[in-house]
Amino acid sequence: MGRTMQAYRIPEWQHPAEVVEVPVPTPGPGQAVVKVSGCGLCHSDFTMLDMPAEAGRAWGWSMPFTLGHETAGRIAELGPGVTGFAPGDPVALVSPSSCGTCSFCVRGLDGSCPHAPAGRGFGRDGGLAEYVLVDDLRALLPLHGLDPRTAGPLTDAGATSYHAVRRALPRIRPGGTAVVIGAGGLGAFAVQYLHLLTGAQVVAIDTDEARLKVARDLGADAALVGTHDETAAEIRALTDGYGADAVLDFVGVDATIAAGTAAVRPAGAYGLIGAAMGRLQAPWYGGLPRDGEAFTFQGSSIADVREVLTLAESGRIRNLVDEFPFADIEKAYKALHDGTLHGRAVVTFAD
Repeated sequence: MGRTMQAYRIPEWQHPAEVVEVPVPTPGPGQAVVKVSGCGLCHSDFTMLDMPAEAGRAWGWSMPFTLGHETAGRIAELGPGVTGFAPGDPVALVSPSSCGTCSFCVRGLDGSCPHAPAGRGFGRDGGLAEYVLVDDLRALLPLHGLDPRTAGPLTDAGATSYHAVRRALPRIRPGGTAVVIGAGGLGAFAVQYLHLLTGAQVVAIDTDEARLKVARDLGADAALVGTHDETAAEIRALTDGYGADAVLDFVGVDATIAAGTAAVRPAGAYGLIGAAMGRLQAPWYGGLPRDGEAFTFQGSSIADVREVLTLAESGRIRNLVDEFPFADIEKAYKALHDGTLHGRAVVTFAD
């Protein structure tokens, strides 16, 4: 009988996740098995628990599967024909699937690849297990000096926020203003990128004053508590009266969408990254940035992850995490749900 391992899996559609024993994967030709050191948790995991079967199957998902899409670890075993890696090498795993050859992938738009809706930790086995199978070696990125126990959040929270900032950069003037709504796991990274890559004033908005303090420590020049009817006016007061060059909304409820779009100056950008399914309760014409742009996306690209890892390896950004052993995985998810974390929750495994 083969070896088994513990994994945190969704057993069936719209069912709570649970710790179960499953077989340790074996790599086939062109595949690798990674011994997981740490895996970050994400609010989207809660959404997956409620995913209706019809919607999940339309995306190419299948049950059961192991959660966890912010994964890093060390090479445990290589399948036939795999070169360029050796057992023990520290690696980070890109979560979204992409073919690498379609018209989207060749332009660096991995998130729009037809294969993107299903990936490691969403619809397929992810990193909340002792071992994870990697069947696309493009997803294996070497780590140079980063601890694989805590590097996982850089692959999703770090890379998704980087993609958002990179998309907005052409709209942000030196001396202008960039606003981050939601200063949690993704927003904290966005504050750092804006501080590092632009000459703009960075404004952080959050309902949690402790998060705003962290945002200031990470480079935010100003902080506002919550979004409300006067938020857009407060942002205009911090600028030249015209508003922000870019607003990146990592929340995505009605209130943040209304405040964010209203706060953008002409020729600016509003980016919706938060997936709270809010709506713009206003006409599109006149409600969106005049002569500007509004954008949204899902995930990031392999290039984004590579650049984020390079920034972290050079010490130019900080990766704030709260570590939990796998035995405390339910406590980790509760802390995420209750908003009591100081950084990104990471579930760790013994070496």
